[in-house]
Amino acid sequence: MNTIKDSGNILVNNQLMSKRCFPTQPHLKNISISRVEKEDIDVVLPYVIEFRKQLFPMLDAHKLPKDLRAFSAVYLEAEAGAFLQAKDQQGKLIGVVGMLAYDYRFPHLDIDRRKTVEVARLFVDPSYRRSGLGTALFKGLVAVAKEKSIERLYLHTHPFLTGAYEFWGKQGFQLKDFCNESNFPTIHMELFVDRIA
Repeated sequence: MNTIKDSGNILVNNQLMSKRCFPTQPHLKNISISRVEKEDIDVVLPYVIEFRKQLFPMLDAHKLPKDLRAFSAVYLEAEAGAFLQAKDQQGKLIGVVGMLAYDYRFPHLDIDRRKTVEVARLFVDPSYRRSGLGTALFKGLVAVAKEKSIERLYLHTHPFLTGAYEFWGKQGFQLKDFCNESNFPTIHMELFVDRIA
């Protein structure tokens, strides 16, 4: 095994790995991606809430969804939950992504009982978009999903979120359904973990 340490990262067999064990892109070498812990919630949760306000201005900003009201229980304590954060060299939060146990709230999707999580809350600071950070966060989440023996990743997105459908397609997600959910055009997608290289 060929190992070289360089500026806070480790090169193992030609793959750049952060000290926190999540793969990073070469141009993102000063970015750290790690699991959110309880002590991070005071920074991460307001970041997520602010991003949600910006992306969904039509929603009541004072009415938080269940996963954000019970952030610790859903993402940190639940067996299938996880939340990742990306920070720059100065420690500034620049991106997040999470997964939570799928709750089968869309019965028309006919999702079977394989161990399924919902990928949620992928938010990347605008100055880091198209840098590979979203992909790096997702790859980190996949690593956690494999550790937890997750079989299927489910997500939904919306056509008005520019580039989201294309991004998730590049990550390997397949279209499951396109319909209206609560008067929002909604794209439902899934990816089986055993099909991820």
